[in-house]
Amino acid sequence: MRIFLMGYMGSGKTTVGKPLARQLGLEFVDMDHVIADRHGRSVNEIFSTFGEARFREIEREILGELLTRDNIVVSLGGGTPCFFDNLERIKTAGVTVYLQAGVETLARRLEHGKARRPLLRDKSPEELFDFIRDSLAIREQVYSQAAVIVGCDGYSDMQIVDKIAAVLRLPPQPQVVVYS
Repeated sequence: MRIFLMGYMGSGKTTVGKPLARQLGLEFVDMDHVIADRHGRSVNEIFSTFGEARFREIEREILGELLTRDNIVVSLGGGTPCFFDNLERIKTAGVTVYLQAGVETLARRLEHGKARRPLLRDKSPEELFDFIRDSLAIREQVYSQAAVIVGCDGYSDMQIVDKIAAVLRLPPQPQVVVYS
């Protein structure tokens, strides 16, 4: 089994992914951590040193390796499914789960850690909100193609984990959307 968690930065992919993997008896992999370990630099350093285009190429290479591993929960980078043919590759290889969080939730979560994120670093709270709103509107078109869409606003991490685990135990469906 391969489960790919996708969603905007700050949606909880890593926070939810670790306990989900434990609950399902699977390995957990954070794609950004693999990239950083492999290249000996943080994602921010890679991004700022080599640029977004090179980062996306590196990301695609690592994704190719992860697509061949079994019994795994993968926390994708927020942009991973939005570039190249990554989304189709991910959908073919396993179950895609979109952690859907609203702009207010994402802005609140990201305000505290924006210094670590190159795309957010210098934004005021208002600019951050507008940036998230605008870029999420574009990425939503990609994210909403996931096999499972889980609404995250107002739920604890463990409630989200339980919702995902319950859906994954069901027979395969064309698309499952869970908000409550």
